[in-house]
Amino acid sequence: MTPEPEVENVEHREIAVNGVRLHVAQAGPEDGPPVLLLHGFPDFWWGWRHQIPALARAGFRVWAPDQRGYNRSDKPRGIAAYRIDVLAADILGLIEATGRDRVHLIGHDWGGAVAWWLAGTHPRRVGRMVVLNSPHNAVFRENLRRNPRQMLRSWYILFFQLPWLPEALARAGRWRGVAGALRKTSRPGTFRKADIQRYRRAWSEPGAYTAMLNWYRALRFKPPTLPRQGRIPVPTLLVWGARDVFLGREMAAPSIALCKQGELELIEEATHWVHNEEPDRVNQRIVAFLRGG
Repeated sequence: MTPEPEVENVEHREIAVNGVRLHVAQAGPEDGPPVLLLHGFPDFWWGWRHQIPALARAGFRVWAPDQRGYNRSDKPRGIAAYRIDVLAADILGLIEATGRDRVHLIGHDWGGAVAWWLAGTHPRRVGRMVVLNSPHNAVFRENLRRNPRQMLRSWYILFFQLPWLPEALARAGRWRGVAGALRKTSRPGTFRKADIQRYRRAWSEPGAYTAMLNWYRALRFKPPTLPRQGRIPVPTLLVWGARDVFLGREMAAPSIALCKQGELELIEEATHWVHNEEPDRVNQRIVAFLRGG
């Protein structure tokens, strides 16, 4: 096995939850308040390389899993294995594995969608939640139906619905298209050559890219009915890079409006990859929020 990329004082474990084994990067004092970091597409735990040391130094116990289908975690076959309720059940299993009644959640992109779902279905298991450039699930679905600009931004979701072709093209191009998308949609210098090499290795894991795309393909399934509880009760911070080419900023305010205790921070100069581009600012904001400030 290729050694995992190095981040300051990180340990690597495999944890069995919900019928799969998830690779989890861990750091920070074992008795610290637990924080789970949930990455999105086409990321893996390495996407939190700037946040893990900062949170660990602040006294939090950090768990950053490769979510199912990604990098070193299990990759179940079939699209139904990637429904939102199944993905959330994985993270609920990790919460149980911490041995704590509740944890803080931080999610970006698809990881944010999983965090929103958990906060809506199991709010008692979530202390505080930070979401980065990911709208509330209901807001996103509404915009996909009624917002022409968001429909255009989300063209790739339709492309990903095609069987086998998207992954075949990505592999044939030796991941140049996926890597190029990271660089073109972020500020110059955000993703270094060494970072891209690590991503290529993760995407090249057997079955990984198909599993990653199955997260999108599972959108065809009607989500389970959520409990009627009104607004999200979990204290929530939504950080949004305003120059996101995938997700329009017009979804940010309606998302935070669905929270009983919500805060919105727009970072005008940042893109979808806000936590990679503005790590110091984002880290300081996250730590202060998790501490109740």
